[in-house]
Amino acid sequence: MSDNNYKEIWAEALNQIGIQYKKEKREDEFKLWFNLEYVSDQGNEITAAVASKFMMDAMENRGNIKIIKEKIKEISGIDIKIKFEINNTNISKEEAKEEKTSKKTEKKELEKIPEEEIKKNPNLDEKFTFETFVPGDNNMFAYKASLAAAENPGKSYNPILLYGGSGLGKTHLMQSIGNYIYKAKKGKIKMAYINTESLMNEFTTAVRNRTPKKDTAQEFKNKYRNLDVFLLDDIYFLEKTEALQDEIFYIFEALNLKKAQMVFTCDRPINEVKGITERLRTRFSTGMCIDMQPPNYETRKAILQKKLSLMGKTLSDEIIDFIASNIESNVRELEGSLQMVVSYGDFMSSELTLDVVKGILQEKISSNFGGNVSIDTIQKVVSDFYGISVSELKSKKQNKTVAWPRHVAIYIARNLTEMSFTEIGSEFGGKDHSTIMSSCKKIEEKKKIDANLDGILKQLIKDIKNAK
Repeated sequence: MSDNNYKEIWAEALNQIGIQYKKEKREDEFKLWFNLEYVSDQGNEITAAVASKFMMDAMENRGNIKIIKEKIKEISGIDIKIKFEINNTNISKEEAKEEKTSKKTEKKELEKIPEEEIKKNPNLDEKFTFETFVPGDNNMFAYKASLAAAENPGKSYNPILLYGGSGLGKTHLMQSIGNYIYKAKKGKIKMAYINTESLMNEFTTAVRNRTPKKDTAQEFKNKYRNLDVFLLDDIYFLEKTEALQDEIFYIFEALNLKKAQMVFTCDRPINEVKGITERLRTRFSTGMCIDMQPPNYETRKAILQKKLSLMGKTLSDEIIDFIASNIESNVRELEGSLQMVVSYGDFMSSELTLDVVKGILQEKISSNFGGNVSIDTIQKVVSDFYGISVSELKSKKQNKTVAWPRHVAIYIARNLTEMSFTEIGSEFGGKDHSTIMSSCKKIEEKKKIDANLDGILKQLIKDIKNAK
């Protein structure tokens, strides 16, 4: 039987699986775990290409091979065997030959460098590695996609956009990718890790200091358009400057052409970032866009145990359970609380009891924005506090007696729930996501000058948690 007899059936099977995943709102999952290339077939066996050994094992472990087989049988009535080979079928034979030669040369060069002479990347935190990251149900997809990208930079998972609230591990995973690649290449790689605000300052300085004798703007372009790995943190800052957006677009195009690995982070979905040009928004969305969620109880407990192990410390199970149960918002808050407890124990040189830990963390727990409460509860508690109705809170009224409580309720909803700006807007009378963002900023600015506001917010949050 000649090759490619099942090629059309294979394509239709993946197409139908993709449609089903889309209906279930699992498009990102489909892109990651069904990123396969048909190679050939012989008899009743299809050969498909995957990007790495990691993906080959993952396909088997997740049961995706079975899903494809069953779909092919449903379409054709034939039982098909599937085998894999590791190969990048998106490049030509000439490119593959060049890449193979290049890799041999690179390997020889890397072998010349003693392990002890490899310097750490000065811009990356060496503590941010895949080994120190604790994957759980909330972030396993992000973890595996990031690891796959690190194992095969510039290939299947490129670019990656990690988005979600503060302290959920976006920067940890981004820098883990950088550290992994940097170590694998023994430092012989052009890599940049930078947050967008710093990049904006660097770009502005380069443009401002340009002279006929020294074209600093061109130096900036050459620096970033010739990278092998580009790690850009906090891209929501791009909404502040159109000029930098234009430059980022051309950087993206140049790096995409040379198959450089790109990773971006943002505090929200890219379509909720106001002021991003459509062409740049499209570029950010072309690869894997992964939502980072707060850790569940089991993951929080695992994080605490991992952190204690790295610190060489121990705590009783009841203390670990208490911290994991009460600090729910994000990993940064969780680790900060653990550090407070451990530091107190070291300083006081006494055994930590549960009652002592409750006292240490009392303030943090009372103000912790982490419980899963309903938007209805938030609206009811805030409305009662300010003496207005929930319907007024959701209305279009702009008088101060209604507008200010609305700002407060929106701010608490953003911090106390996992809802996006758009989702919160729909719960407050269908308001635009930019209106929700504006309300949050108003509260943040007011907190800086009004000492009483922080106390009010803490009291409201306490009442909301008690009411849920």
